[in-house]
Amino acid sequence: MSDIMLEMQGVSKKFRRGQLHDSLRDLIPALTRSLFTRRNGDSLGQQEFWALKDVSFQVKRGEAMGIIGPNGSGKSTILKILTGIMNPTSGEKLVNGSLSALIEVGAGFHPDLTGRENIFLNGTILGMKRREIRAKLDDIIEFSGLREFIDTPVKRYSSGMYARLGFSIACHVDPDILVVDEVLSVGDWAFQNRSMEKMQSIVNGGATVIFVSHNLKAVTTLCDRALFLEHGEVKALGPAHEVADQYISRVARQAESQTSTDKDAFIESVRLLTDSGDLSLVTPGQKATVEVTIRAPRCREPLAVAIAFRDEDYSMFFYVDSARLLSEALTLGPDETRTLRFGLDMHVAPGSYFLNVALTRPDVDELLDHKAPALKFVVHSDVDVRGVANLYPRLEMS
Repeated sequence: MSDIMLEMQGVSKKFRRGQLHDSLRDLIPALTRSLFTRRNGDSLGQQEFWALKDVSFQVKRGEAMGIIGPNGSGKSTILKILTGIMNPTSGEKLVNGSLSALIEVGAGFHPDLTGRENIFLNGTILGMKRREIRAKLDDIIEFSGLREFIDTPVKRYSSGMYARLGFSIACHVDPDILVVDEVLSVGDWAFQNRSMEKMQSIVNGGATVIFVSHNLKAVTTLCDRALFLEHGEVKALGPAHEVADQYISRVARQAESQTSTDKDAFIESVRLLTDSGDLSLVTPGQKATVEVTIRAPRCREPLAVAIAFRDEDYSMFFYVDSARLLSEALTLGPDETRTLRFGLDMHVAPGSYFLNVALTRPDVDELLDHKAPALKFVVHSDVDVRGVANLYPRLEMS
């Protein structure tokens, strides 16, 4: 039996903008052009674009792969091709086993049926036998947390309730392959945790998971590998933490590539300092300064500079902005440069961390510029301390 459960080889997908025609008068010329204009499969016609371009990857049995990227990068198109909702323009796909998918809230539900009735309907669509659904019914209802509403028509459900019921059904199919889109983000915190644990148990049981999410912490926690898509092309494929780092770095470079002349106000530089100068290696408890220099050539309104620290799982553990610390408004003239210095005691446990910086207009909550990450630094200690904070443990025994 092959260990390859999912595979794409050179898959591309072409779409046409404004594919729906307003009238018969618009449709006839379009059909005429398509009949008499010959193109090879790699070329683009008028109003066409590549949603995916030459995408290749393999996912093995028992492996979880995350798919990350900005909106419009092609993530949903990959899922629709994998699940058979659409066919690629070119290239080949392989699906080796039963596949259960949750890629759209409420897909496969009938709004006038109750939650209980939709379990049978959706379970059947996903390939479950009726007796299997009956045997798992209580587990599905319990996992969803919707027992109180299970006999209510789902048209009265919120989007979060839809997602909880849909995922509960999908993950109880016992599929060879589970495909989950960002729809889990509409569930509450407790349900998201249960869902992550359930997906992990599915992977531990030998199944394969494809997980699409903007939540990099969730991707790096669950997934062995990740695929980074941008404009339909693969930008990175490899270990999840490495790909997530590449994604963050690329976003930061793109933000920096916008010239300062394009911005009303911008961050000119960011440094992490001690008495010895710039540093990338910190010891717990060391005093440090985050130095941020800003300019505002076309913004006379009050500004605020925010700094935030994130760990390798991309969880933010510290945030502060200048508006909370300054007694007067921060404003700049068109030719002024202002440097803000945030003094910090780095009571942080050993590990690698990221510093993010943002420049905002706090009165209207407008983001003017950001660097995410502005830099990466490492905290080193000879004492093995776990977590984020270093509370300087001392031990006495009597």
